[in-house]
Amino acid sequence: MRNILIIGATSAIAEATARHFAATGARFYLVGRNADRLAAIARDLEIRSGQPVHSESLDLDQLDQHPALLERASQALGGIELALIAHGTLPDQAACQQSVATTLAALHTNALSVISLATLLANDFERRGRGILIAISSVAGERGRQSNYVYGAAKGMVSLFLQGLRNRLFSKGVRVITVKPGFVDTPMTAAFEKKGLLWAQPDQIAQGIVAAVDRGRDEIYLPWFWRWIMLIIRQIPESMFKRMKL
Repeated sequence: MRNILIIGATSAIAEATARHFAATGARFYLVGRNADRLAAIARDLEIRSGQPVHSESLDLDQLDQHPALLERASQALGGIELALIAHGTLPDQAACQQSVATTLAALHTNALSVISLATLLANDFERRGRGILIAISSVAGERGRQSNYVYGAAKGMVSLFLQGLRNRLFSKGVRVITVKPGFVDTPMTAAFEKKGLLWAQPDQIAQGIVAAVDRGRDEIYLPWFWRWIMLIIRQIPESMFKRMKL
């Protein structure tokens, strides 16, 4: 049984992942913005896990609230053993191009708030000499594409930051796992046409996350074939890539 903190618990991927961990009798502290949705997920997990589930609603863009949040979670659980950071937004690229404020808000939510939480959790895990930190990044962070480069820049920042944390904490008994999904059928991607083999369901991503924990993985592409797709995309010379309508 693990004491698990899930930040962004109302996201489809986080909810699916929590259900898998609940089957092992895990104890949860859930954080999200939508209080009603959060309460429904908490009730479901209590039934699945047979354990009490703590939850709270919080705007995660309020970075000054992060230390107190993590303290409450730690007190409720008796220590955090595994943390999953799964919150985020999918910004409107066209709107970002027309507004510096909109761009900075997207970067704040998708990168800076994640980095704030990851820093605090990493420091706590390092002090205790154990812990697993998981954060959801994206394959979008591997190359800047005209269709979503603000989102991609945020996710690229998160991926690089987590890589540095992993390097720093490896000898301290702390694991850092970077999750890089491709296209996932969630409410956040509701406006997309979801056809073809490249689209995955949240439960597929959840299974991959649980497997990464069990197998000691560091960085995972989900589904697995995105590792090879992105390997090819990274090899395209910039002189060619800039001409592509992606």
